[in-house]
Amino acid sequence: MTTHVVASGDALWSISSRYGVSISSIVNVNGLPSTSVIVPGLALYIPDNTMPIRAYRIKAGDTLWKVAQEFNSSLTLIQSANPGLNPNRLYINQVINIPSPKKVNMTTLGFMVPSAHTDLSILDSLANQLSYLAVVAYSFTNQGWAYNQTEDAAIVTKSKQANITPLLMISNYSTEGFSAELAGVVLESPTYRKNLVASIVKLTKDRGFGGVSIDFEFIPPARRSDFNSFLTELKKALGNLFLHVNAHAKAADLPTNRIVGAYEYSSIGKAVDLMAIMTMDYGYPGGPPEPIAPSGWVEQVIQYALTQVNPRKLQIAFPLYGYDKVAATNETKSLSVLASQNQAISKGIMIQFDHTSKSPWYRYWSGSTERVVWFEDIRSYTEKYKLIDMYNLAGTTFWQIGLPAPQNWAYLSKNITVVKKAT
Repeated sequence: MTTHVVASGDALWSISSRYGVSISSIVNVNGLPSTSVIVPGLALYIPDNTMPIRAYRIKAGDTLWKVAQEFNSSLTLIQSANPGLNPNRLYINQVINIPSPKKVNMTTLGFMVPSAHTDLSILDSLANQLSYLAVVAYSFTNQGWAYNQTEDAAIVTKSKQANITPLLMISNYSTEGFSAELAGVVLESPTYRKNLVASIVKLTKDRGFGGVSIDFEFIPPARRSDFNSFLTELKKALGNLFLHVNAHAKAADLPTNRIVGAYEYSSIGKAVDLMAIMTMDYGYPGGPPEPIAPSGWVEQVIQYALTQVNPRKLQIAFPLYGYDKVAATNETKSLSVLASQNQAISKGIMIQFDHTSKSPWYRYWSGSTERVVWFEDIRSYTEKYKLIDMYNLAGTTFWQIGLPAPQNWAYLSKNITVVKKAT
């Protein structure tokens, strides 16, 4: 597939004619609100027949011919995908694009938040794009007893029918948000940790899950060692059942930091089957308008994580949302990436692209109030998929699949082979 950035004067009929793709296909793949209205700066994913592009980092001893052979590509295709590339002057760590029929293999996990309005048909549509489904429906008491917050039996059943392994996702989330106190009290006590491990394992088995996804946030840094012990104890008790953990992103170890201090990447990586780093909310709710997942920051986080954890145990997180903020106060409203895109179209706002963060954004006025929207689109997603490929990571997670992101799913379907759990 090809990405086309709309220029002033472009129309869907002319874009359709240029690429030989029907207007309806372009509209569907990009979730456009109509067949007639687009805006400059809009990135469109074109469902053509071009070959997937792999990202490759040159290493010692590489030649362009050798790389072409490895990826079943050719010198001509590689040079056309890298204008100005001199095959006789390759250098170590140089990143090149490689058109290749060999798709990258990835393990993917989508989060689902059950509600009375949950549409289970989404699991049918994403059956080939998700390895795991983490069902966000569990918490625990201050004595470590895990419990179900929202009925999810139908989701577990539907997930299995779609050949997606369901995971029981448990967090220290309360009615007032993530509770550092709850996590601290339970993790500090060997008795309460034992309760938590036993009750998680029982719920996992009784409710038919294939494993567990842990999302403990704002753990007190003093509980760092206790969190490691908890994960080790839980994995031992789960046996062959899968253990996944989500950890806040950082580009260096900060043991006393209240947000990331409790996550000792090396110990977590040894204890669990798969570790997802939450490379989201660089621009956070209530903070100034900034990119949600700038590519450079994501890469810094990956580079640090790789000094601690085997790359085949690492995922990075993709946000399927954007933030619409009041410029003067930073008051924040969340939108899906599709709603973010289509809001710009409906208001006739030109979409900008920040080439440093590799993220789309726009500014608009609501009456006398200036608002700024940062979100994700096919360009920003493509950059992050390249990082996964380049660093040989296990894959990615998506928060959360109830938020429409048609460009992402189209890219995944075209370019990625999703690895399913062996049965």
